[in-house]
Amino acid sequence: MSKSSIASIALVAALMMPASAAWALDESKYPDWSGQWSRVPDGGPPRYDTTKPLRAQQAPMKPEYRVLHEASMADQDAGGLGLDLAYRCIPQGMPRQMSGVSPMEFIVSPMVTHVLFEVMSITTRRIYTDGRDWPKGIEPTFAGYSIGHWIDAQGGGHYDTLEVETRFLRGPRTWDQSGMPTASDNEGVIKERLYLDKANPAIMHNEMTTMDNSLTRPWSTIKNYRRVQNVIWSEDSCSEGNPHVFIGKQVYFIGADGSLMPVKKDQPPPDLKYFNQTRK
Repeated sequence: MSKSSIASIALVAALMMPASAAWALDESKYPDWSGQWSRVPDGGPPRYDTTKPLRAQQAPMKPEYRVLHEASMADQDAGGLGLDLAYRCIPQGMPRQMSGVSPMEFIVSPMVTHVLFEVMSITTRRIYTDGRDWPKGIEPTFAGYSIGHWIDAQGGGHYDTLEVETRFLRGPRTWDQSGMPTASDNEGVIKERLYLDKANPAIMHNEMTTMDNSLTRPWSTIKNYRRVQNVIWSEDSCSEGNPHVFIGKQVYFIGADGSLMPVKKDQPPPDLKYFNQTRK
C-alpha cells in the first residue's frame, strides 16, 4: 500500500472520529469547573454587591430609578411585594441570576459553556465560545445572549479564565429582591470575567460590570462561588405551591383555608364583575 493511500485512510478515520472523542483531546486546555456551585456566604441575602447590605447597595442609579426603588421598598414595608416579580415565577434574569440565588452547574465544551440552574424559573445560560459574531434582529431574553472567549491569564499553558459579554437583555428586570429596577430599553450590557481562585480551586470569582441606562455609570462588583462538597440536586419549581395571585395591578395571597387574602392593610378586593355574586 502506498504512503498516499495510508495517509488518506488515516485522514478518513480522523474525520469519522466522534465529536466527543475529538473534544477529549482538548480537555487539558480547559479548567475543571465541574460539580455544583453556590455563593460564598456573606452574611446577607443574594444581591449584586456582596460587600454592601441589600438595601444599601449604593448603586449609581439615576434619580428617576432611585424613586422607583424607594417606592418598591416602601410598598414591601407596608406588606406588599414592591417591584420584585420573582413571586410571579418570572425569570430573574441577568445579572441577578448570577448572584447565587440558585445552585448552578457549568458544562464546559470548546464551542459553548452552559450554566445550568436548579431553580426552574431561572433561564439556562449559553456562553458561545466558537468565535461567532453578534447576531442581528435577535429577540431579547431575561438571560440575554452571551459570547465569550477563553484566555490563559496566568501563563500556565492552558485556559484559566472565561471572559464573557452579554447583550440583548430583556427589561425591565430587578437587581435583587428589594425591587431595584433596571431600565426597560433592552440595551443593557454585562461583562464578566470568571476564574478559579489561585490558592483554592474550590472557589470561583466572577468579576462583573453592568452597563444599564438606569445607571449613571458602569457598576462593577466581584461575586464569589464555592464548589459544594456534598452535592444534592433537588427539584425547585417556583409555580408549585406559590400562594401569590396577581389580579389586575394587585397581588393577593391564598390563605391556609384556600381563601383569597390581602397582602397589606386596606388593600382593595379584586373586581368580581364577571361573577354572579350572592347578595345578602
